[in-house]
Amino acid sequence: MTKVVLGIGRQARASAQYWSAQGADVILTDRRSAEQLGDVVTELAALPGVSFSLEGHPLELLENADELYVAGGVPLEIPFVQAAIERDVRLTNDSQLFLELAPCPVIGITGSAGKTTTTALTGALLKNSAAYRKVWVGGNIGYPLLHDLDQMHPNDIAVMELSSFQLDLMTKSPEIATVLNVTPNHLDRHGTMDAYTAAKANVLKHQTAAQQALLCADEIGSAALAANIACEELWWFGTSLPAKAQFGTYQSGDALMLRTPDGEQQFATLADIQLRGAHNVLNVLAACALAAMAGADPQTFASAIRGFQGVEHRLEMVRELQGVRWYNDSIATAPERTLAAVQAFEEPMVLMLGGVDKKLPWADLAQVLRAKHVKSITFGRSGSMIANVLRAHDAVVMEAGDFNSAVEKAQEVSQVGDVVLLSPGCTSFDEFVDFAARGVRFRELVNLL
Repeated sequence: MTKVVLGIGRQARASAQYWSAQGADVILTDRRSAEQLGDVVTELAALPGVSFSLEGHPLELLENADELYVAGGVPLEIPFVQAAIERDVRLTNDSQLFLELAPCPVIGITGSAGKTTTTALTGALLKNSAAYRKVWVGGNIGYPLLHDLDQMHPNDIAVMELSSFQLDLMTKSPEIATVLNVTPNHLDRHGTMDAYTAAKANVLKHQTAAQQALLCADEIGSAALAANIACEELWWFGTSLPAKAQFGTYQSGDALMLRTPDGEQQFATLADIQLRGAHNVLNVLAACALAAMAGADPQTFASAIRGFQGVEHRLEMVRELQGVRWYNDSIATAPERTLAAVQAFEEPMVLMLGGVDKKLPWADLAQVLRAKHVKSITFGRSGSMIANVLRAHDAVVMEAGDFNSAVEKAQEVSQVGDVVLLSPGCTSFDEFVDFAARGVRFRELVNLL
């Protein structure tokens, strides 16, 4: 059997390592050269049965292939993928393979925003409750769970973040699955909101009647999926719950509440949450619902919530300098995420926006920036486009060119009592390999000021 892996990165490494250990022939193909790919080629070339086809995707690679593993960043419309479909080569990815092979229950978490925070907190809640032998956390959060498959046990549980790119090819759903929200994102890849929503809904689509789903009562894109779920046990989370909801988590004043058929109980308070923003209250409610669905004791939730400080690059406090606090929210690669971050602060703000736009709407954000008197600094490939939208809505905006210049400009215009927020609303691919590299650079620059 020959496995062809398209696009060399974290997911490719996981797939290649797994199939090499199974004795399969693995061909890795990428448009980039060995020099551009760096150490990953040397690492994978040492594995038995692994070979490479670089700087292009010749169709003859598909002649003996039974499966094509497609990396998340690779569009399914490219000729090589379409040729595989025509030849009846099965399309899949490392996440699908993990779901097919996992010996333990899996919680699958997706959404346009909040996936990583919810995934990390769900893992922390389950670990704190001691309901399972071991809790594994991974997926799109940055660590393919396929790496740990051979160490997993039926008495374990896996918490898995899933992106729309991974879900595009999904034909098996997790035992417990949630779509946190569905708002415009990745339209440069999916083309339409219908296609994007359909990809997200795949996390629920293949569930059985005996499995469990969780949806958000506050967000129309998530709530609308209730009409088509396959499982019988539907949970909800939100600031309030639908009257018909038998199960779920919700906010009642300052109390965080859990509803089950046995009644309702408080499991924490708003004061227990260490994260800023109303969106993070929803993330906490979602994580607690998922942990309860998996059998964790709600009496253990408050201590885990108090101990959870968040995930790097997500409203991460970098430093306070001369009365100005600097925050890194590099994960915000869509205007909707930037809007949630901006609304988490009451202080006067200098906002850094820019990178590569994903063909998403900016008008709602521009209106809020004007109303809150935010000073915006744009940078990168889409900086001028964003600046023009903001000016059209009478928001205050300055253009800085590249990323480094934007940080310098932010220091120039910020004053005592201000927050400087990097929440770009765009991908990073004009200057950085990913949002994490952009966030790391931001921290470096701010700590050098």
